Amino acid sequence: MLDDARRRARRLAFLFPAGLARLGLLDREKGEEAFDLAVPVMVTGGMRTMLRVADFFMVGRALGDEAVAALELGFQYFFIPFGLSLALTSGTISVVSRFEGAGEHAKANFAIKQSLWLALLLAVPITAATWVYAEPMLDVLTDDARTIELGAVYLRIIMLSVAFRFWSMIAARALAGVGDTRTPMYVRLLTLPTNIVLNAVLIFGVGPFPELGVAGAAWGTALANALAAVIFSAALLSGRYAVRLPLGGKQWDWSIAGEIVRVGLPLAGTRLSRTLGRFPFLLVLTALGTPVVAAYAIGRRVMLLALMPAWGYSTASSTLVGQAIGAGNDGEATEYGWQTLRIALATQLAIGAALFAAARPVAVAFGTDHVDLTVTFVRVFGAGVAAFSVSRTMRGGLRGAGDTRWPFYGALAGTYLFKLPVAFLAVGPGVVLFELGGWTLSLAGHRLFAFGGWQFVPGLGLGLIAVYVGIVGDMYLRAAVNVFRFRSGEWKRTARESPVGPETGAD
Repeated sequence: MLDDARRRARRLAFLFPAGLARLGLLDREKGEEAFDLAVPVMVTGGMRTMLRVADFFMVGRALGDEAVAALELGFQYFFIPFGLSLALTSGTISVVSRFEGAGEHAKANFAIKQSLWLALLLAVPITAATWVYAEPMLDVLTDDARTIELGAVYLRIIMLSVAFRFWSMIAARALAGVGDTRTPMYVRLLTLPTNIVLNAVLIFGVGPFPELGVAGAAWGTALANALAAVIFSAALLSGRYAVRLPLGGKQWDWSIAGEIVRVGLPLAGTRLSRTLGRFPFLLVLTALGTPVVAAYAIGRRVMLLALMPAWGYSTASSTLVGQAIGAGNDGEATEYGWQTLRIALATQLAIGAALFAAARPVAVAFGTDHVDLTVTFVRVFGAGVAAFSVSRTMRGGLRGAGDTRWPFYGALAGTYLFKLPVAFLAVGPGVVLFELGGWTLSLAGHRLFAFGGWQFVPGLGLGLIAVYVGIVGDMYLRAAVNVFRFRSGEWKRTARESPVGPETGAD
């Protein structure tokens, strides 16, 4: 009976790509392949975003805007290893999908083990450094003592789960590389609700559990990340899936490790440039007031729900383009990239419109004292939904071919040539954004940066309008760069020059 319900749900869901095909907007076969791969990733990503939304909702209800700001600031540092893990696992899915397309199954398995070793080399020192320097890291972003205290507590605890998080993402991307996006979804269907329940119990102190507040949100997430890692380990050691984790034998291969790093390094730069770019952006927001930080945090989390389809279609594009390239079919790879983009846009715009319309009741539900401000942030992010969809889906296709440099260039341009320069114009003269020893980043006396006698003069006091323009313009600039690169076709040459593909690969 359960199988019948699943089949009915599947037939109902697939009416969407079928309808687009009847309208002449989509190649039905390729659109359905992309949709089939993307939906489980959407479900997983949507649940993960719901978890983050639930965290902010529960902490906001329990402790107010200061605690929400603490989570937002603390989470920025968690984005650093999260970004590195996304980059590393982008190398994993690229290499595994191309080995799979070329019929090199043993090498696809080895790439998983290689990714795990790379992950451990990154995760352990990051966790140790954060445990020691949590307070100074938060002190950089705000002078609110309570926010620093709460943010440091959250950051120390959640960073204990970095290695588990790395491994879970490697396993999920490896399975996606061979076309299995359902198994990661099933794992998350178990662990993410567990995470929400643990957070609720530990934040509010339900039953025999203590009321831990912000620490409870962190412990719930850390424990759920560990559980997910254990389940993925059992799955990939069982031998029941298309790929597995081989524990014995050779442990390192410079060629495969080099290709994973080559693909992942520009994406690491992309993620890190974006993450590090958030810090001066958050300095602007904190200068405008804690309510602005809280409204931004809530608005961003809500709109991430609308952005989840792009994650799913990005993974689908990586898998389909990578497998086609691995099989030596460049034309098919190109067509998969464009067809995936078409269905991605149609899906995400519909969801984005719904959330845009529901912005006010959602903001009210969070219990914020600044509803209008939160609604505006939700709708500003909504204006960038189309650009986000294009940027991520095109990036996925490029990633599948192993061409990840141009998304990095787009990230640099969007963040440092547009978003930050425009955002700095929000703050007027007389506001110090950052000061450490002799170094000053400020708008005091019209200075953005000063050391010794050197000064640079910015700052027009444009307020939130500059912040809004910076957010939206960043998204559209990234999208333009990724579309340009995919349209050029140069990514095919990059794929051919790599050691992964038909009749190639490391021994």
